[in-house]
Amino acid sequence: MNKMAIAAVVLAVGAGGYLLSQQGTSVVKNDPMLDYIPADTLAFSGQLVPFPLKDYLYSIAGNYQAYDVDKMLPLDENSSAKERFFVSLYKQYMSVLSEPETLLSTYGLPDTIQSYFYTLGALPVMKIELSNPAAFWAELDRAEQESGLTHTVGQSGSVEYRGYALTNADDEEHIDIVFAVKDNWLTVTLNTSFNQAELLETALGEKKVEHPISATTILQDIANAHGFMQDSISFINHVELVKGLTSTDGNMLAKQMTKMIAIEGEDPFAELKTPVCQTELNGIAANWPRSVMGLNSYSISREESNIDASMVFESNNQVILSALNKMRGFVPSFTTKGHDNILSVALGVDVNQLAPALNEVWTDLQTPQYQCAALAQMQLQLSELNPAMLGMMTGMANGVKGISVTLADYKLADNNGQPSFETLDALISVSAEKPMMLVDMLKPFYPPLANIDLKDNGDPVDITPMLMLPPELGVSAKLAIKGNHLVAYTGDRGTELADLMYKQSLESNGFFNMAVDYQKMFAPLVDMVEMSGEPMPEEMLMLKDYNMRLQMSVDFTDKGLVIGSKVNSKANTK
Repeated sequence: MNKMAIAAVVLAVGAGGYLLSQQGTSVVKNDPMLDYIPADTLAFSGQLVPFPLKDYLYSIAGNYQAYDVDKMLPLDENSSAKERFFVSLYKQYMSVLSEPETLLSTYGLPDTIQSYFYTLGALPVMKIELSNPAAFWAELDRAEQESGLTHTVGQSGSVEYRGYALTNADDEEHIDIVFAVKDNWLTVTLNTSFNQAELLETALGEKKVEHPISATTILQDIANAHGFMQDSISFINHVELVKGLTSTDGNMLAKQMTKMIAIEGEDPFAELKTPVCQTELNGIAANWPRSVMGLNSYSISREESNIDASMVFESNNQVILSALNKMRGFVPSFTTKGHDNILSVALGVDVNQLAPALNEVWTDLQTPQYQCAALAQMQLQLSELNPAMLGMMTGMANGVKGISVTLADYKLADNNGQPSFETLDALISVSAEKPMMLVDMLKPFYPPLANIDLKDNGDPVDITPMLMLPPELGVSAKLAIKGNHLVAYTGDRGTELADLMYKQSLESNGFFNMAVDYQKMFAPLVDMVEMSGEPMPEEMLMLKDYNMRLQMSVDFTDKGLVIGSKVNSKANTK
């Protein structure tokens, strides 16, 4: 069982990473592939509309340099043929990743692609569209010759497949990773000594499932509820997962586990199958039914790609969602829009509401008092973390609504053999109802503040001496109160951002935002190291030309906890 779980996780992670790289305007209602996917699948990720894979690979090609795989995944004389086989496949993938034409031809992939990942109970299944299956088989042949691993050939219905053993020959249970192609669709799944032959037939597309996802509106409902494009939808079904663990025949997972338990003679989830645990765990799952992911927008060309995606942990618990929404605070506009700055990090928290909100969450998590032993133990541990103490700790930060740090620009220089800043543009802000009161409260704890004649009128004061930085660094900074914002800043761009803060009203507009431009961040640092003559770490050198920008956010809505991600990548022409 442990080996089965490990193998399933390995396959699922690989499939998930692949599909996440191509999250690509309507659900294809007559998509025949959906007839083979059960409605009670634990997880699903489908590229339902062909994604422009070739153009996307061109747009990111220069941003992925070849790592030294021999260092990452070292092999020696004790390495097994299985290890050598999978390392060989990975090394080949890394070597062609920056060459789109070669990558597609190596694996027989089309210019535009569809793909799916789902589960048949506990069995993971990945399907990828191919344009040249012979090329894919040739790649497996190459890895076999290099590693010494051989495959077995099996037959399931009309489909012939290759199996590569993941277990040892003398193991009581046998697990193979299976590759098969039918109608130019590659299937990657697992075959075990304890699953029925019909399950593999279903995975390989020889049999349709009894209750397919195509007979439901699950995908349309997810897209409509969260405003996703319908090109690509993904989800994890918490309700079906709990049902599988707490029942004997509630879904495909439960039935598979019941058969497995009959073989093993021991049920590791027996305590969860008591009536009270079934009721309470299913109640929790109903309140947090799914984790879903989809696209808000995307545009792909060979020169540039933009992908705006969101992941939502759905919740029907309005008490907790309402409490979390009360915690939201202020985040500056420049941390959520565009990529003008190198790095921006903002945390919006209404400190006045923090302790009361967490107390509401804490109280709700302890209501009702669970009778299921596992849940009762969790509640007991939670009872020792009373958030009321947090109220005393946050008292000094009364009125604070958020903090932010922004590095807008910088350039390094060599000052007599020592690094210094030729330019530095940065801003640190604390947003509060009464920022002057906050400064007055801090003065007893940091005496140098008492010597600062700070006015509540936007005029800056020089705080360079307070920084106590070596003069050769060339850093000077100012402190000012700009409306509801206490700001410390340096450089021309820092001054612009401080003035921009002055124009922003204090509102609860977010929880967490981060934006980073990798190339702008690392290029000056790499240039400085190169000028110094010091050896350059390989990882740092690769990041110099990493022409990619990322924006990430965490927020709360009436639908759940939302994690947003916006990625912009431009083809590196160097």
